[in-house]
Amino acid sequence: MTNYLYICTLFFANMKIKEIIDALEIFAPLPLQDGFDNAGLQVGLTDVEATGALLCLDVTEKVVQEAINMGINLIISHHPLMFRGYKSITGNDYTERCIMTAIRNEISIYSMHTNLDNAPNGVNFKMAEKLGLKDVRILCPKDYTTHVGRQRENETGNDSRFIAGAGVIGNLPDLMTETDFLKKVKKTFETGCVKHTRLTGRMISKVALCGGAGAFLLPNAVKENADVFITGEIKYHDYFYYENSILAAEIGHYESEQYTKEIIKSVLNENFPELLVELSKINTNPIKYL
Repeated sequence: MTNYLYICTLFFANMKIKEIIDALEIFAPLPLQDGFDNAGLQVGLTDVEATGALLCLDVTEKVVQEAINMGINLIISHHPLMFRGYKSITGNDYTERCIMTAIRNEISIYSMHTNLDNAPNGVNFKMAEKLGLKDVRILCPKDYTTHVGRQRENETGNDSRFIAGAGVIGNLPDLMTETDFLKKVKKTFETGCVKHTRLTGRMISKVALCGGAGAFLLPNAVKENADVFITGEIKYHDYFYYENSILAAEIGHYESEQYTKEIIKSVLNENFPELLVELSKINTNPIKYL
């Protein structure tokens, strides 16, 4: 980024990090996150002006350095930097080093994890969009009205009912063979390999999916008569259990969620058109293919 662009960004943005977080939480409210999760503010202050936002899937030391090099003081990730509590911050692991470097350079870190997975038009809807699915709906819906809807009604004046949930299901525009569909998935998500249950010769029309570790939704996909279920991780024994009921395909955790950055960028561009928004160029996938 040139000095000129950096100066323009500072001049025109004129917004605090808190305002950016508020907009993100309207799109994907924190009460949507699962009980094990730790979405939300990870590090830093919010009552300061944002010089830009760097979007990533995972926060690593290289990503923090990338933000420093760009002069950006807000990192927005999908996966939380911290899942567990810390009794000391001494730089013993990459998480602690990221925390220390971020604080030293006055960088705030915010994460949108399972709240963005479960949100309408969130992670799973983006996956469906990439595959060209039609008539997409939530696979395992849940009524969050008590937690989210009434607050949203007060903020927007709209109906307080708020339905969100895990996974999505939709239809292909045209029938595809199992092999052709799996090749399409492999190309779309640029995965090193696609692991799947045995082929049965069925034609693929109805597709269920869930980003990340979504194998817990396999029973839902079978119940909805989906022809195939796609997710980032499937347990070994699930391949045996579901081989006769559905084509199950595993594409990798990182690969399934890689387009999450595009969702966050869209939200920020719509709400803050003057804000500098950059997609991290660091591939943080810890899994390599030979």
